Amino acid sequence: MKKSSKIDSLRIDEFSATPKYQQLVNAVLNAIKQGVFKKGDAMPSINELSFEYEISRVTIEKGYNKLRKIGILEAFHGKGYFIANTDISQDLKIFLMFNKLSAHKKIIYDSFVDTLGEKAAIDFYIYNNDYALFKKLLNKQKNDYTHYVIIPHFVEKAEGYQLLIEEIPKEKLIIVDKKIEGITGNYGTVYENFEDDIYNALSKALDPLSKYHTLKLIFPVDSYFPQEIVKGFKNFCYNYTFNYKVVDDFDLEEVHEGEVYINLMESDLVKILDKIIALDLTIGEQVGVISYNETPLKKFIMNGLTTISTDFEKMGRTAAQLVLDSSKEHIENPFELILRGSL
Repeated sequence: MKKSSKIDSLRIDEFSATPKYQQLVNAVLNAIKQGVFKKGDAMPSINELSFEYEISRVTIEKGYNKLRKIGILEAFHGKGYFIANTDISQDLKIFLMFNKLSAHKKIIYDSFVDTLGEKAAIDFYIYNNDYALFKKLLNKQKNDYTHYVIIPHFVEKAEGYQLLIEEIPKEKLIIVDKKIEGITGNYGTVYENFEDDIYNALSKALDPLSKYHTLKLIFPVDSYFPQEIVKGFKNFCYNYTFNYKVVDDFDLEEVHEGEVYINLMESDLVKILDKIIALDLTIGEQVGVISYNETPLKKFIMNGLTTISTDFEKMGRTAAQLVLDSSKEHIENPFELILRGSL
């Protein structure tokens, strides 16, 4: 099947985490803005696009149906899809890059996308905390994006990532989740204050914490979480005279009555609960559990897990608002303690 120039203009990026149906929507809107498609033009058929890009007909149809819903396409039985409207108000084109897509990162993504609505085309990438992939994805972008929205976290020490970010025009840059030293110029950011956040959250939990004698923070060696969390944890324990320990490998750690376990990684939470259940200890009475990062499921686990967490939904909304307002503000995101039965 010979590929037409119109099909060629509708590019699908295999590296992108943006759903393929949404990539198709963005590609059609971009092709209209560039004059490739004009009002009344016939669109490539669902079969043509499915064959060319080796994606399902259902995916193509989902993209076309979304374009129909926003008034860009119309369909005629037996004839196919046609451009019905070329009046596109979508002036924002965003390069969005997350370190991973966990349950809480999905909350950020969903609120970011929902806040922008149809005002923006979003190319979404995930680099899995891998600096080499981060560099590759950032360097391969030749598109004229209006904004680059980035969450920068790396498992290994990643020398030079600040220099990569420094090359992005500051008027287009939004950094999410953490502040970065060494970035010059005026740019927008919504961030967590990791040291103060954990200190203040634990301070609000002093009453239930008072029935325990030792606090243990599970902080794996290969964690991408910032060391400021450890500093804030130690300061709290020192100022309120708790025994404490920072555990880098929970597999080697024994669980004892009178201790509180604070997990950062979801995999460590499973291990903590396994060991507590095996010892037949009562959570919330004999041992305490505090889990970092609120997710919907945690209120149902073990009669409710106490969490200390930034407001991920608000973080996504704030990042989107920085884009919409072309703002260069630095905004600290709210952090909260949610007390439940595990403490």
